[in-house]
Amino acid sequence: MIKTTFIALIWALAAASVHALSPDQARAITSGETDARIEAVHQAVSSADARTAALLQALADDAVKTAGERVFIMRGESAIDALSGQPAALPENAEDVISNNRLRGEIDAALAAIRLFSPLRAERAQAVRTLAGEPDESRLPLIDKALQAETDAGLREQLALARAAVLLSSAEPARRREAAQVLAASRQPATRTLLLERLAAEPDAGVRAAMQSALRDVESSLAWAERAGQVFSGISLGSILLLVALGLAITYGLMGVINMAHGELMMIGAYATYVVQGLFQRWLPGAFDWYLVAAVPVAFGASALVGAVLERGVIRFLYGRPLETLLATWGISLMLMQLVRTVFGAQNVGVENPSWMSGGVVVLGSLQLPWNRIVIIGFAAAVLAAMAWLIARTRLGLFVRGVTQNRPIASCMGVNTARVDTLAFALGSGIAGLAGCALSQIGNVGPDLGQAYIVDAFMVVVLGGVGQLAGTVYAALGLGILNKFLEGWAGAVLAKIAVLVFIVVVIQKRPQGLFAVKGRSAEA
Repeated sequence: MIKTTFIALIWALAAASVHALSPDQARAITSGETDARIEAVHQAVSSADARTAALLQALADDAVKTAGERVFIMRGESAIDALSGQPAALPENAEDVISNNRLRGEIDAALAAIRLFSPLRAERAQAVRTLAGEPDESRLPLIDKALQAETDAGLREQLALARAAVLLSSAEPARRREAAQVLAASRQPATRTLLLERLAAEPDAGVRAAMQSALRDVESSLAWAERAGQVFSGISLGSILLLVALGLAITYGLMGVINMAHGELMMIGAYATYVVQGLFQRWLPGAFDWYLVAAVPVAFGASALVGAVLERGVIRFLYGRPLETLLATWGISLMLMQLVRTVFGAQNVGVENPSWMSGGVVVLGSLQLPWNRIVIIGFAAAVLAAMAWLIARTRLGLFVRGVTQNRPIASCMGVNTARVDTLAFALGSGIAGLAGCALSQIGNVGPDLGQAYIVDAFMVVVLGGVGQLAGTVYAALGLGILNKFLEGWAGAVLAKIAVLVFIVVVIQKRPQGLFAVKGRSAEA
């Protein structure tokens, strides 16, 4: 709290104000009826100085006492005279200053007005948003002063909108009409709410027309922001489906193995991320923000190792027998879930985002894109590029494609097909682990994590075309965007049903998927 108070003092000193806090103002702010104290706060903010800012911050922190005519700011056990800023002896009869919720709201808004002069852009932006949501004409002089001092073009635009929101409650119709015209450029939901409130009580016909026009413009901007948000959410969901489906594109699309334990391989990657997080928290707390970088290869390696053991121990005996493979891997998935419940417990565990993945970027005024989703989209693109390069440009990729297309001929050419099968299955399992690592950043990690995505991942691979990486990409992004748009229109359950019906229809018309392998088959 002391640090916050000093910051407030610096901000206030940065303002072009020379008025000092007077004894009468200090007493009016700290004593009397609530309405009178609120009026005193408004008057003090219009000419705020360092002492005013310090007193308001102390009131917000419940750190103010009064004794007769004197006002004291408390810093721990020490007292400071609110007028001089010097240490002072606290009288024995000093009493705490109590502020109700209404007064607290006014004090917070007043502090936001003073923070308009902060040297930190993020603090100024937060202050503008606070003032725009609680317009008050008494703060107009301070907003005008901040407009003159502001050098950031984006914040100047937001300040102008905040000023217009204040003028919308002016007694002069001409100023209200002008304010409505300025607010038409806003993309904030709070502006729409403000216009609706003022429109209901507006007596002037000309001002009402201007408000209605501004309201239409604001609603149109918000509609575009909502559509952009749906597209982003669809791409985000599609990138997750893509990560999950990329492993299946190898184990099922290229190798023809129906692996029902694929979701549990994702789960292993997520729990590997959780374990790495715990190790960093205990042994390397100063480097915690980098734990995710270390968790990526660990998640890949853990899932790839389990996948290799699974292929060598079970699946290699079941090639060409899809029903037995399905039943065996389903049983293995149950065993893996129970193993995780035994080791980590049945409850979900939390995996924290690094600080550089927290928060988001605001676009189109009201749309915030979370950094964790943006990073996952980029991560999915990087994994896709690495996998495409590995399959198309490396020796292992050549062997995998050769064994997939014609196993006997590849064996005759000296390719160790059993080893290629193990490496390919381990690669697909490792990519599933990467998907689990990414999923840990947007939700809780639990034993049932993989069950929520395995069916969707199979649908993506089948819809895109078995053995087609490009088809997997288009199918994942297409299903993600389609699902999000349908959710906004019909709800989550009906959207899932509609997507499933769509896939069934497509498969009926094109059993080979949307992007079938071109050319003659090996049996032709």
